[in-house]
Amino acid sequence: MTVTHTVALSDRVTPLAGFGSVSNVPRLPEGFSEVFQSYRVDAGKVHIHAVIGGQGAPLLLHSGWPQSWFAWRYLMPALAEHFTVIAVDPRGFGLSDRPADGFDVNSLAEDMFGVMDALGYDSFMFAGHDIGVMVGYAMAALKPDRIRRLALGEGTIVGASPSPELIPDGRHLSDFLWHFNFNRAYDINERLVEGREELFFEYQFATKAAHAEAVPKYARTFYIEMLRRMPGTLKASFDYYRAIDETIPQIHAHKQTMLKMPLLAFAGELACNMMVETEMRTLAEDVRGLMIPECGHFPAEEKPAELLAGLLEFFTE
Repeated sequence: MTVTHTVALSDRVTPLAGFGSVSNVPRLPEGFSEVFQSYRVDAGKVHIHAVIGGQGAPLLLHSGWPQSWFAWRYLMPALAEHFTVIAVDPRGFGLSDRPADGFDVNSLAEDMFGVMDALGYDSFMFAGHDIGVMVGYAMAALKPDRIRRLALGEGTIVGASPSPELIPDGRHLSDFLWHFNFNRAYDINERLVEGREELFFEYQFATKAAHAEAVPKYARTFYIEMLRRMPGTLKASFDYYRAIDETIPQIHAHKQTMLKMPLLAFAGELACNMMVETEMRTLAEDVRGLMIPECGHFPAEEKPAELLAGLLEFFTE
């Protein structure tokens, strides 16, 4: 691989290094740092860490809880052969700012528009996982002229569909979703998890993936170290869920208009299954589905080849 994209540096876009950047993360694909570099991008209200490389139309990649840009590492080199790839740490995670508030979905969407403004992109494509599902949806609802195509996977949107039962008959659904209410609490959850980050987050990965080792150990260790090492990250990880109170009415407002751009709903057979596509068909007019067999909640790491094939087919058609 060779360097295929040069980012125009400015007072809003500057190089970034340190633990969590391209220069200091474990086991990147061979040649990765020849194509991708880390940048600190002034998105307006926050500074966002963006890993950028490739050539062609811009494609923004948004990770989910409790991860970072690193979740997309297996897919990024191949995507960079077709697109200028921008993989971000959302606010509160990785090397991005950790503000005291602003974790409602509209604020998160404006962060991403701010990133793309700073990089000079008026319109772009978007792929989002988990939290990235609601962020991408809000972006497409707020400024549909800026989103060319939208791929959203392994996440549903609070306020878009009826909430699942608090105490469902099936144990699997309880195990899969209990963290929503735990994370949404105030104060007590930080005190319970701090110092026990490995116990809590290893359980999250083990119970949401297809099996306990589906997300590689080195990657789980890296995510947990970022949560432990960077002050404010643990609080921010819970603030996404505490902001549900603000996000729900915002989503209710967005639902008044159906999305018209092409949308790919992807899911792991052993995790969200049909929930993503079913919900998206109530929110958008042009929805395609991608079900990934024998896959849990983290398809970019559990089944990267299958997800890559689906994304390439969708974004290049």
